[in-house]
Amino acid sequence: MTNPPYEIHDTDVLILGSGGAGLCAALHLADAPRSPRVTLAVKGLFGKSGCTRMVQGGYNVVLQAPDSLDAHFRDTLAGGQWINDQELAWLLVSEAPGRVLELENRVGCFFDRAPDGTVHQKPFAGQSHDRTVHKGDLTGIEIVNRLSEQVAATDTEILEEVRAVELLRDGNGRVVGALLLNLRTGGFIAARARATLLATGGGPTMYRISAPCHDKTCDGIAMGWRAGATLRDMEMVQYHPTGLLAADSQITGTVLEEGLRGAGAYLVNGEGNRYMHLYDEREERATRDVVSRAGYMEIMAGRGTPEGGVLLDISHKGAEFVMGNFKGMTLRCRDVGYDLAREPVLVSPTAHFLMGGLTIDTSCRSDLEGLYVAGEDAGGVHGANRLGGNGVAESTVFGGLAGDVLAETAAGLPDPVLDTAQVVAMIEKATAPLRREGAPTVYPLIEELKDTMWRKAGLVRDAAALEEAVGDLERLREGWAGAGCPGAPGYNLGWWDWLNLENLLDVSQTIVACALARDESRGSHYRSDQPNRDESALYHLTLREGEAPARRPVTLSRLRPEQAA
Repeated sequence: MTNPPYEIHDTDVLILGSGGAGLCAALHLADAPRSPRVTLAVKGLFGKSGCTRMVQGGYNVVLQAPDSLDAHFRDTLAGGQWINDQELAWLLVSEAPGRVLELENRVGCFFDRAPDGTVHQKPFAGQSHDRTVHKGDLTGIEIVNRLSEQVAATDTEILEEVRAVELLRDGNGRVVGALLLNLRTGGFIAARARATLLATGGGPTMYRISAPCHDKTCDGIAMGWRAGATLRDMEMVQYHPTGLLAADSQITGTVLEEGLRGAGAYLVNGEGNRYMHLYDEREERATRDVVSRAGYMEIMAGRGTPEGGVLLDISHKGAEFVMGNFKGMTLRCRDVGYDLAREPVLVSPTAHFLMGGLTIDTSCRSDLEGLYVAGEDAGGVHGANRLGGNGVAESTVFGGLAGDVLAETAAGLPDPVLDTAQVVAMIEKATAPLRREGAPTVYPLIEELKDTMWRKAGLVRDAAALEEAVGDLERLREGWAGAGCPGAPGYNLGWWDWLNLENLLDVSQTIVACALARDESRGSHYRSDQPNRDESALYHLTLREGEAPARRPVTLSRLRPEQAA
């Protein structure tokens, strides 16, 4: 077959992704006095896809004493095991109060109230104060619904079911937009833009059990990597302790939110015994890395359930309390035959979030000219472990910040110059599997990737298994290069998954490389052959395509560990 033709689309700012980061950026751009032309490309359906919509627990923010910005900052650094970018972490905690007020007063979100009428804040693990703002246990739906309504009312051009395939660069290496692919037609779009914002979300769906929505395949990180951007902290993959286990259902891995443990839920092993006191004095309210690893170790020690999980039990709080406070999760559990309000529910650690991503500065600029990054595509904010409730805060804070920066600077950026030969070469590569009649599909490769990453680069790692993973990933890439998905390009889901697999392989290889390079245990990165934290070497890892991971000293710009003791 011949390559599908491509059309050219011109805009000032191209936003890739429509979660909290992309939507806040679009709204801030629309509200600017001199609003540039903005195009928002959505891999799925506008307002109905992405991970922000799946947020249950809430949004960390300091609203009243005795909580303070300093306390939130210290908690964030302690949770991140002191490899956070402190300037980014400070932006997160200092801008969050204003962003929550904006979400209520400008966007129309309505968060739960305490009896006195103030915004209710519930407890989350790893935090010194109750600071998590929420809308029941369906906070993300509230935020995305209201943001989507407001963005839809602006002049933002919204492209639905249109994914980014590659970043476009001019002869000087400047990012000048992206090559897009329309799922419905199978046609390509060369989107030219003065500035491009990566806000696709991470989504470590290369693991056997994972929490993100299924359209998340680390697209933004992979595209930035292939374009030459610097990544950081890629070994730091967060696992949520309580992903729902529901056999082969696609709901397996979906998070049962941290507020359950904050409200007093117990974790029980397959022998009927609580176990968290054996791992941390904070018990069920320890940070996610600790609780996830504890559950995994119980399972691996043979004390899990026959299904390979552990049990989450909040039934002792009473059915009325559970239904009143966690209605969304109660109904979700009921859909797969569990009664969260009255009995223990089967759960497992689940791959949830990437602390790593593209390196950015405090204006959301990457080290590629013309490329900006916000949300889970960016690294540095969370260090070695993200506190629950800091994720949606990061997306909305840095999405709004990116929008503000781009509103001020986009008009003065150079006109984008398209390299036609580059576009043709990208289309040739992307359409190659459509021409491979009789070739194997990618689906066995995807299944093997999930098993490889879960068993060899998951919650507990060692050098031997990681070295095996290096070889496995190289072999899987060879299989991917020869896989086919013949047929018409429109709604060719096999082709879509072939593109997804390339991104997952790219990011998996960066995770494994950095996990091998960090020969200690810190935060979410646990090496059974190097189980102790190296207190003498406070560093983060950076990585560029074609180079080995490099150690960079952490800049302790605001606070040192000994000052927080």
